[in-house]
Amino acid sequence: MQMFDVVTVGHLAIDSIFLPDMHVPFVVLGGSAAYVSFAARRLSASVSIVSKVGDNLPKVYVRWLEQEGIDLSRLTRIEGAETTRFEIKYSADLSSRNLRLKSKAPPITGDDLPSSLNAKAVHVAPIAGEISYDVVEKLRASADVLALDPQGLLRNFNNDGSVSYGSLLDKRFLESVDVYKSSLDEIKAATGLSSLDSALKAVHRCGIKTVIVTLGMEGAVLSLEGCVYNVPAYKSDKVVDPTGAGDVFIGGFLAEYVRGKDPFWCVCVGSAAASLVVETVGPRFSGDKREIYHRARLLYEKEIKR
Repeated sequence: MQMFDVVTVGHLAIDSIFLPDMHVPFVVLGGSAAYVSFAARRLSASVSIVSKVGDNLPKVYVRWLEQEGIDLSRLTRIEGAETTRFEIKYSADLSSRNLRLKSKAPPITGDDLPSSLNAKAVHVAPIAGEISYDVVEKLRASADVLALDPQGLLRNFNNDGSVSYGSLLDKRFLESVDVYKSSLDEIKAATGLSSLDSALKAVHRCGIKTVIVTLGMEGAVLSLEGCVYNVPAYKSDKVVDPTGAGDVFIGGFLAEYVRGKDPFWCVCVGSAAASLVVETVGPRFSGDKREIYHRARLLYEKEIKR
């Protein structure tokens, strides 16, 4: 039975990304599972994806993932079904975006999880409500570390596919994981609390030891039960496409975390990896592992503790 460093569970997607002043979208491989996996592989982690797609997922995307060394033996393609698709439109300064769900693949069920799954870290990364608590409960037995990004559990979809955030309806998700990661808006929605400090405490009360909140260009916060670190963002020369930056962050974090590294170092690596992916469109990187570590060391030296 192969032991993977990082296994990501969630829908792969096809993203149509509208950047400022662009009337024609960039159509690229999307989904948290893709971004997390590319980041972890860039740091030499062994990686697998558990996902479900329709028969319209371009084969070139599959080849791309395989060429990166990502295991896809647990990718299920459903004939006659649609792959999850999002339309993403950014504001002029890239500080905000509008999401619209165009199609959705069938949910990932417990039957889609092989009994042989074995990982140092499993990252649960739904993007459109495709994962139930029963799946998370089964994954718990397969991982030394279970991580969660609840974004796809918080999204409500209107009739036209437009996205708004609601509360986390099943709080058992928070009682089952070791590492929690989300944006500031998402942790507020998940907990129903308006301040970051109170939201962090609420997540910790569920039994989660490690909580990460990404803050976009302002960096991130790492909370370790009573000890909160401000993690600076690495300032990229040019931000082209912010899509997936938070997913790359947790991919970089987990790749180092499963190696037993200092958690603050791990978030610096995550921040450094995120600074590279925003410099290009889609889940691509403008630098290699050496560049990620170089940027991470610069951030690590700026440690701020409160």
